[in-house]
Amino acid sequence: MIRLDGHTHIEEPLRGGVIALGNFDGFHAGHQAVVGRAVRHAHDEGRPAIVATFDPHPVRFFKPDVPPFRLTTLDQRQELFAAAGADAMLVLPFDAALAGTTAEDFITGLLLDRYGAAGVVTGSDFVFGKGRGGDVVTLADHARRLGFFTEMVAPVEDDAVISSSRIREALHAGDCATAARLLTRPFTVRGVVQHGDKNGRLLGFPTANLDMGTYLRPRYGIYAVTGKLPDGRELKGAANLGIRPSFDPPKELLEPHFFDFAEDLYGQEIDVAFHAFIRPEAKYDGMDALMAQIAADCDKAKALLADI
Repeated sequence: MIRLDGHTHIEEPLRGGVIALGNFDGFHAGHQAVVGRAVRHAHDEGRPAIVATFDPHPVRFFKPDVPPFRLTTLDQRQELFAAAGADAMLVLPFDAALAGTTAEDFITGLLLDRYGAAGVVTGSDFVFGKGRGGDVVTLADHARRLGFFTEMVAPVEDDAVISSSRIREALHAGDCATAARLLTRPFTVRGVVQHGDKNGRLLGFPTANLDMGTYLRPRYGIYAVTGKLPDGRELKGAANLGIRPSFDPPKELLEPHFFDFAEDLYGQEIDVAFHAFIRPEAKYDGMDALMAQIAADCDKAKALLADI
């Protein structure tokens, strides 16, 4: 899939595309409905399907000190958009210039002139432009006058509207099942395995240590997880997410231990998917007690992952 820079002019053969427009962090079931509709429009009309996303997220621009909240990285979104049938991902860098762009200039100067959009598909709650001055009504009004088409896709619901906020709340509570249902896949952290203190190896449970970066932090504790390696192999394991209270100094890490696996993963980029919360973090008086608890956690994780 092609990645396009929102600062540049889109040329043929991607000009004249149908653009799905939104943040799409998480790319949950509601986002998938928006992109799916854009892809169908594009295929029906023989046009390219382009998914536009903002990076950094507008919240990060306006509130730079908020805790990490991302559900996906750009690379993950690109893969998800490609799997949904899109031809390109258009990344709109959310900077001071974009924040100061009026809704009308966003439509005429960016969507039409710079990106050459033939159509725009959004969710019903999408707002844009300086001071959030544009919405789906604004888009529809300009579409009638300027000759492009626009479609608003209604929210997807189960017991309530599916949203990134609900997913974040579920993860903060350690509710992996609800998060996976809304996302249509487990919440997955992607990162490069780094060298740590080797405590896990000394305890007999070597771990692949990952920094959480800009990802939202699920509830600290022990999880049943699966891992995906660069060569496509998938592994089962148990992971600690937190500050490791039994060790000094405290240091936040995601530390998956993969069962029956002893290869060197340092420097490799892996995916770790959260399937079930096992227990909160705890501090133990000695290494024997900690080792016994880790063994019990691994047994629990194996049982939870038996059908995967």
